[in-house]
Amino acid sequence: MLESFSKWLLTLLGWRLDQRLPDTHKYLIIGAFHTSNWDMPLGLLGLWALGLKPRWVAKHTLFRWPLGPFLKAIGGIPVDRRAHTGFIDRIAAAYDACDELVVTIAPEGTRSKTDYWKTGFYYIAIAAKVPIALGYIDYPNKRLGIGGMLNPGGDIEADMAIIRDFYSDKTGLRPENQGEIRLKRRA
Repeated sequence: MLESFSKWLLTLLGWRLDQRLPDTHKYLIIGAFHTSNWDMPLGLLGLWALGLKPRWVAKHTLFRWPLGPFLKAIGGIPVDRRAHTGFIDRIAAAYDACDELVVTIAPEGTRSKTDYWKTGFYYIAIAAKVPIALGYIDYPNKRLGIGGMLNPGGDIEADMAIIRDFYSDKTGLRPENQGEIRLKRRA
C-alpha cells in the first residue's frame, strides 16, 4: 500500500521515477544532491515507490523528541559525526547479520555547500562487500530514483571519478549548495 501511495503521490506532483534497482538484496544507496529540507521526504517517497524499506543515516540531533521515535520507526539511523564511534564497522556488521538490507547515506552530510564528500559510504560498502547504488533527486527535470550501480574496487579516486560522471547532469533544489564530488585533500 505504501508503494502504491508513494507512486501515486509522486506522479501527482509531476515526478518521474528511475527504477534501475540492483539485482541483490544488500546494497548501499548514496543520495545526491542534498541541498534542501525537501530532499528527505521526497527521497523517502521515491524509495518507498521503488518498493524498498530503506534504512537511512542522519545526524543524531534530528532524532530528539518528539520526532526521534517516529524517524527511527521509518528507518532512521542516528550518527554523531563529531565522535569516532565505529559507525562504519557497525553498519558493515549489520549487513553481515541480515539477508536483506538497504542503507541510504547523503555523502555531502549537510544541506550546506561542502568542499568535499564524506567517504564513510565508500568504506561501509567495501567493509560490507556490497555495491553502491547511485540515488539522486534531479529537481529541474523532476526525476528521482536509482540510476546506476558501482561495485567499489578499492581505488577510491577511480571510483569517485565514476560517481562524479554519473552526477554531472543532476541538480539539487538549491544548486548553490551542492558540494563538490571530490575527496578531502590530505595534509
